[in-house]
Amino acid sequence: MARHFSPDVFAFLRDLAANNDRTWFQENKQRYEESVRQPALDFITDFVEPLSTLSPHFVADSRTVGGSLFRLHRDTRFSKDKTPYKVNTGMHFRHDQARDAHAPGYYVHLEPRNCFIGAGLWTPEPKVAQQIRLHIVAHADEWTQATRRGPFTDHFSLGGDQLKRPPRGIDVDPADPLMDDLRRTSFIATSPLTQRTVVSRDFAEVLRSRFDLAGPMMALLCDAVGVPF
Repeated sequence: MARHFSPDVFAFLRDLAANNDRTWFQENKQRYEESVRQPALDFITDFVEPLSTLSPHFVADSRTVGGSLFRLHRDTRFSKDKTPYKVNTGMHFRHDQARDAHAPGYYVHLEPRNCFIGAGLWTPEPKVAQQIRLHIVAHADEWTQATRRGPFTDHFSLGGDQLKRPPRGIDVDPADPLMDDLRRTSFIATSPLTQRTVVSRDFAEVLRSRFDLAGPMMALLCDAVGVPF
């Protein structure tokens, strides 16, 4: 596969972080289009087939509105930080039932010195989070195998916010090794990427292979919320 991103994706984002205002952005909008937005849309288009080899239910959508590429503009309505633009670019490969149900997804985050991919389900509503916890308890051996063994643990780590206390309605000893996961309010795994990988011709294959390592975890999460993997 051809290389999609050049080093200027990171140079632009660094410059945007130093000049996060509308005047500067309008003066550099063409550079954003050429170095960030269009390469990302082209990558999403070319990632359709690799993604389909992992599961037929996750979508790489290159539409400019409502597709896999996150918008650059920040929602500042309820934030003290009024800077208008994000200083990263993100791509989300959603489940095809995500509009109608809580469902896991895959995520790519490109930011200078902070590139990573994610897999899982971010901040589901409490009822859905409890469904996932009960499913983990019922499939403890499978969850352990999916999230606590290599090669998954060679690349991914589980993360996200946690409840301060063991969740109610879960009949598990607080000292059980799984309790860390059962206390989570998000069920996600992240894997760091180097900028060199992002700008290489191998980026799509690295992404596909990393997502593949998260497949058993994603299959369990899909089953927990009642959507196919």
